[in-house]
Amino acid sequence: MNRIVSLVPSITELVCELGLVDELVGRTGFCIHPKEALKKIPKVGGTKSVNLKKIRELAPTHVIVNVDENKKEAADALAEFVPNVIVTHPLAPLDNLALYRQIGRAFGKEREAEALCARFESVYEGVLKKRFRATNVLYLIWKDPWMTVSRDTYVSRTLALFGLQTFPDGACARYPKLDDINVNGVECVLLSTEPYRFREQHVKEIRQQTGRPVSLIDGEMTSWYGPRAIRGLRYLLEFSSRLSSPPAAA
Repeated sequence: MNRIVSLVPSITELVCELGLVDELVGRTGFCIHPKEALKKIPKVGGTKSVNLKKIRELAPTHVIVNVDENKKEAADALAEFVPNVIVTHPLAPLDNLALYRQIGRAFGKEREAEALCARFESVYEGVLKKRFRATNVLYLIWKDPWMTVSRDTYVSRTLALFGLQTFPDGACARYPKLDDINVNGVECVLLSTEPYRFREQHVKEIRQQTGRPVSLIDGEMTSWYGPRAIRGLRYLLEFSSRLSSPPAAA
């Protein structure tokens, strides 16, 4: 029987969606969905602070990692004692199809993976039929220092499907640090609820600071792969509609 450790929150959810929860023996503390199914699954640290000793004790046959979520040094160390280290790196919404099939093939769940692909494609095709107003946004993921996302990221490519173009447009780093919040050319500031826990108090502060509209946006719905990406497309359909609607008269 397979013994799976997943170090990627969204892919832990995918593993469970494919019917593999009984083969899951380890997860990170950030792997929180599905809540009930994961209660009894041991934690092995965080995505960036993996506890190699705990993982070794679990004797996994497979460990799933991600290029953005996990450190290369940890993946290299795992490869020394884990028979199969599965590396993932989705960079755009459609990459979910390859991801579903990659995990499905690895564990004999091809049929379940294809069913998930069909669900994703159905929603994705619905998005492509819509027209969205182009809106330049600053998408913030961290505070002290301020951090955003470049256009060479899964988040930016997902937002772009809905007309939301992330700024700055020429960033070299994939997750650039900002000396200050620069809203030149930006129509709206979006505060992601993860990895930093932006809340309503930050909305008010940044609105006063920038003079721009500011909205909270569910970070899981913009950055998670796996089955949550399907929900994410539906969420962003509604979110982009609200964002483009004029405010109600006072």
